[in-house]
Amino acid sequence: MRLTHLFTEHPASLGETYTQHMRASLSYAVPLLGAALAAFVHALLPFLFTVTASTTVKRLYDRMTRRCVACPSGPRHRPDLFVRRPVPAVGEPGLMYEI
Repeated sequence: MRLTHLFTEHPASLGETYTQHMRASLSYAVPLLGAALAAFVHALLPFLFTVTASTTVKRLYDRMTRRCVACPSGPRHRPDLFVRRPVPAVGEPGLMYEI
């Protein structure tokens, strides 16, 4: 196995180049780092950053889920997002996305 294959196999499985995948990964890593720092400060000073970490995680989860739905390997990586289920009635709890 060539060394370059180690850097390109996973990004290629997602339909991305190494650089595109690095950019996307960093777009999650930087906000997560900020959320971790906010949670740390919140642990010491509970009146600060009361919703910062949870809001960041929810926003990133929503973004990542939409990304997985659009990914060419999405059905293999996240089959749970591609299971057809009845659409819940208005007001009923249900899935965030229907495919």
